[in-house]
Amino acid sequence: MDPLALIEAKKMPFAELLGVRILSAAPERLTAEMVVRENLCTLPPVLHGGAVMAFADSLGAYATMLNLPEGASTTTIESKTNFLAPAPAGTTVTGECAALHRGRRTMVWQTRITNAQGRLLAIVTQTQMVLEAPSRG
Repeated sequence: MDPLALIEAKKMPFAELLGVRILSAAPERLTAEMVVRENLCTLPPVLHGGAVMAFADSLGAYATMLNLPEGASTTTIESKTNFLAPAPAGTTVTGECAALHRGRRTMVWQTRITNAQGRLLAIVTQTQMVLEAPSRG
């Protein structure tokens, strides 16, 4: 199945709430954007750190889904974020999620979040566990 069609078929409700829009998808790399809305901000009105992490976590989950065997699922088991610069309300951030490791039991992704000018805002490295399909019996 086409990677974008697979993501469309398996939309995640929280990613939808955040406003994540997938731009491109392949098994080893995924790119998306998100508008920094006021309700995703802290004070002063810049993107909340939790929203940054949730954006990246969603991208890592989507990227992992593109690599799962039939019937398997995934969950995040570790995530580390470096916050480098703010994203003001009203701007758009882009996340590029790239595979560092795609194994049978775990996958590791690094997401670089930038602004429209290409400034690096955050780097998130996360580990996704592959959950085997339930056995039928």
